[in-house]
This record gives sequence, C-alpha cells and structure tokens, in this order.
Amino acid sequence: MVIKVDLELRARDADRAVERGDLIIVIDVLRSGTSIINALVNGAKAVIPTKTLKEAYKIKRHYPSYLLAGERRGHKPRGFDFGNSPIEFTSEKICGKKMILTTTSGTMAITRSWDAELVFVGTFLNIGALVKKAVEVAEKKSVNVSFVLAGDKGHFSLEDFICAGAMTYRFKEGEVCFSDKVQAALLTFKQVRNNLSKSIMNAEHAKHLIKLGFKRDIEFSSQLDICKAIPFYKNGKITLLNPNNEHIQRSTT
Repeated sequence: MVIKVDLELRARDADRAVERGDLIIVIDVLRSGTSIINALVNGAKAVIPTKTLKEAYKIKRHYPSYLLAGERRGHKPRGFDFGNSPIEFTSEKICGKKMILTTTSGTMAITRSWDAELVFVGTFLNIGALVKKAVEVAEKKSVNVSFVLAGDKGHFSLEDFICAGAMTYRFKEGEVCFSDKVQAALLTFKQVRNNLSKSIMNAEHAKHLIKLGFKRDIEFSSQLDICKAIPFYKNGKITLLNPNNEHIQRSTT
C-alpha cells in the first residue's frame, strides 16, 4: 500500500481529515504541542485538552487534584496553575499528575479530531519517532495520513507548516504519495532547514510571543528530533504510546 499524505492548514479543518478516516498528526509548534510532549515526557499521567475555558474550569471542579494549564492571547488565565510555556512543565511540578490544557488553537485542533480513530501530536521535538510510528500504524490499518495544523487564531501558521515539511522529509521515498500542500511544506522546510530557529523566530506568532517575553519557549520548541515521545489522543485524553521515554534535553541556546 502506498500511503497518501495530506495536510489541513487550520484547526477548524480537522473535520476533513476525520471524514477521510486518516491517521491524524496534529501540529502546534508554538506552543501547545510542545507543551504536551514535555509534560508527558516529564511524568504527567495524562493531558486532557479542552476547547474552552468553561470546559476546563468544569473539569477542575469535578477533579480538584488535576492541574490547570493553558492560555488566552498568550497569557495564563485566572486561577490556572500553569500557562502554556513548555519549559514550565518540569518533572518536579507535574510528575504523576493529570493536567487539563486549553489553548487558543492547539487544543481546538485536537478536540475537533475526537471522532478519529488515530490521533497523534507532533512537533519538531519528536518528528523521527512520530513519522516511523505513523507509517507503521498506517500500513497496519490500511489508512492514509493527514497533518492538521493548529495555526494561529484560525489563520495559517508558518512554523506549523515548516514542521509538517520536516516530518514529510522523514518519510521514505516510494512508501508515500504527497498532496500538493504537503509538497509545498516539504519545499519550505528544505529551504530553511539550515537556519530553522531563525526562520521560526521570524514567523508572526513567534514575534508576538517574543513581545510577551517567551523567547525561550521558541528556542525550546525549535529543537529538532530530541525525543521519542508519541502523544496519542483517545477518549478525551492524551497519553504516551511509549511511556518509558527519556527526559528531554533542554536547549542551551
């Protein structure tokens, strides 16, 4: 079987990938996807994504021991334990805990994929292990693959597009067939791969985060292939397929 690989540019378009029955890879580099990976690798038992603050507060009322994390307009909401900075989620703070996460775009893309059988979360941090597993599962299940980009407040996001291209670069020639959008993402990644961090820094969303004081988050999120974590979304929660993963090495840039 030759796997077809497609791409949806915005969170709200996740429905299309679900309708196709594809294995979905949700990408939100800045920052929820990276935060989910780091939280799970550092020992969080599960991450529960929600679309709205109201949903997040409701779950917290029912389960007071769960940690609240997320953002609106880049800032930590009232009463939350954490914002959406991936470097906040250290093992000392979250190991053994369950976490509720709500963000402007990333958790929207994930929760809109609820009806899909197979939903993974990917960023630059885990591209090698993720693509390998996606191919393995897609071949076993005889399904195709779709990237769903979280984007930025409903709009196109350059860093997520580049990340989709970086993942595409890891597929082996002959085992996949790329849509035009996927080929465009691949060409974009090839153009910037030797200066990846700078290219991401120049993206609109990154510039906004820098103004808010989150430059270190962007540096951390730009690290390429530094862990083997594969977050898997099913039945309303995200857990690791490979829970015995090593801790992520922090960026020194």
